[in-house]
Amino acid sequence: MAADSSALPSEEGLAALTAAVRRDLAVIGYPRHDWTPNFSRNGEPVLDVAIIGAGQGGLATAFALQRGNITNVRIFDRAARGGEGPWITYARMITLRTPKYVTGPDLGIPNLTPRAWYEATYGVQAWEDLDKIPRGDWQAYLDWYRDTLGLPVENDRSFEHVEWVDGLLRLTFRDAAGREHYHLARKLVLATGIEGNGAWNVPAFIRENLPRERFAHTSEDIDFAALRGKRIGVLGAGASAFDNAATALEQGAASVALCLRRRVIPSVNPYRWMENTGFLAHFPSLPDTLRWQFMRHIYELNQPPPQDTFWRCRRHPTFSYHTGCGWTGAEMDGDEVIVRTPDGEKRFDFVIIGTGFATDLNLRPELASFAGSVALWRDRFTPPDGEESALLGAHAYLGDAYQFQPRDPRDPLAPMLANIHNFTFGATPSMGLSGASISGMRFGVERLARGLGRDLFVADGAWHLDNLLSYVTPELVSLDPPDA
Repeated sequence: MAADSSALPSEEGLAALTAAVRRDLAVIGYPRHDWTPNFSRNGEPVLDVAIIGAGQGGLATAFALQRGNITNVRIFDRAARGGEGPWITYARMITLRTPKYVTGPDLGIPNLTPRAWYEATYGVQAWEDLDKIPRGDWQAYLDWYRDTLGLPVENDRSFEHVEWVDGLLRLTFRDAAGREHYHLARKLVLATGIEGNGAWNVPAFIRENLPRERFAHTSEDIDFAALRGKRIGVLGAGASAFDNAATALEQGAASVALCLRRRVIPSVNPYRWMENTGFLAHFPSLPDTLRWQFMRHIYELNQPPPQDTFWRCRRHPTFSYHTGCGWTGAEMDGDEVIVRTPDGEKRFDFVIIGTGFATDLNLRPELASFAGSVALWRDRFTPPDGEESALLGAHAYLGDAYQFQPRDPRDPLAPMLANIHNFTFGATPSMGLSGASISGMRFGVERLARGLGRDLFVADGAWHLDNLLSYVTPELVSLDPPDA
């Protein structure tokens, strides 16, 4: 249950909480100074870490680096301020799916937790009455988090290209006006969420046979008001398919038929099992065979729609669902969309596609300069007979700090790949739950930040030694007796 809509957020409560967070950070602020050297090239400053994506993963990564006294960092996001991530754009659930007590971006600071923000905003009793956190409140929490911590974000920066220039990453961005912007960085973190390793998937028979105005993917901006009185077909078994079906019904669609290929709607949520410290903290240390077997089972189970999401659809008498009913073709018949299924033809006015995304780094234009060099799981691991998975094999095979690895160690781009860290949903087979998942964020962010700090320190080891050898600040300043 959400907070009482008649209760206004408490500005006074949030101001007090912001002050408490900053005091907490001051109290535990040790060490107290930055330690990475400042570099420039041809007069252009060089960032220690550039982070692509100012959603929850990107913000938390910047905070973790800040806590490790690495502050020469900048976050870039293509969205306007407040529109980062899915929460107020294409996400159409009412609440988060994770338990309300989930933590993550706070990195263990009690006053920075979602609960502390919610209680300061709506009151302690509102938290007690809450079932799950509304998605709009999650975005508001992230906005407050960013402001409270003073995280350095540049909005309206669409990441276009990266190249390796004399040991540095040269990043190209484009703003909404089409102007290009360039930055140099030593490390690059991709915190681009679910779609960061491929593209949203619309089957070819839909793309090629239906007019563009007659279909949409669940990740797109959909004018649901225009669907009032229409017959809607939804393809997919995941939560987003049900969320979009429910939204269409709530906006007055005449009927919604949700079709899925599976014979049974998934009911077991492996994410709830994964939410244990052993798995979240130590999964990446398992041998490849065990990691593969874990992930193959998890991916085959898939996530079911939450019970409240299913009921959100089921309460409408004009909602129907059809199992074992994958779509095999589509065409127009006059003004109707005809979809072919094992159950025969179905006729709609509009169709919504909830078939997820295709994992393929080559589908990301901004990764084109190196995608062909990246080692995938299918390059590094041969599964036991009967345990093959083309989907898992298409994911990048990552190093211990989420860094890409080369398919061929002799590849000239190998040093570049070692400095690009894939903190997206695509990291899951290698690293378990991470930045694209609230459930695993705390563990993933800490692992990533430690790896970034380690690499920077090791790369600059000789500089740090010289810095020590030139350190002559005396602590003992007098050999005289103390003043009376």
